Amino acid sequence: MTLDEIKRQFVEQVKLRAFDDKYVDKGEEREILQLALQHGVTVDSARAALAQVCESNGYVLESRVLADVKQTIEIAAGNDGKIDEKEYKDAVSLLKLKVNNKKNDIQCKRMVLELIEEGGFKTSTGWFSSWYTNARKETGMA
Repeated sequence: MTLDEIKRQFVEQVKLRAFDDKYVDKGEEREILQLALQHGVTVDSARAALAQVCESNGYVLESRVLADVKQTIEIAAGNDGKIDEKEYKDAVSLLKLKVNNKKNDIQCKRMVLELIEEGGFKTSTGWFSSWYTNARKETGMA
C-alpha cells in the first residue's frame, strides 16, 4: 500500500467515525490510531494526522479538548493548590463550549471531575457545603 493510499484510508476512517456527530471520542481515536499503526505509521504521525483531519473537517477531538481543560485546571490549581467551586464550574463551561454541546451537562461535569481526580488535584470546601461531594453525587460518581 502506498503512502497516499494509507493517507486516504486514514482520512476516510476518521470521517466514517465522526461523520454523524462530528465528534471523535477516546474509543474512536484508539481504533483510528490502531489502524494507522497496522500500516506502519508512527503514533506521533498518526496523532498529528488525526488532529489535522479533525481540524480541517470541524470535528471535535475529545483527547485534545480534555488536554485543554486539564491545562485550565492545572492553572487554576496553581494559584492555591486547590480547585474551588468556581474553577470547577469554569472548567465545565469550557468543556461544554469545546465539545460543541455533543455532551450533556452531567457528562461534562463527570469528565471534569475525572480530570480532577486523575490529576490528584485537591478541592476546597465552602463554609456550609462541600461542592465536590455534591458534584460527585449529581454525576453518579459517589
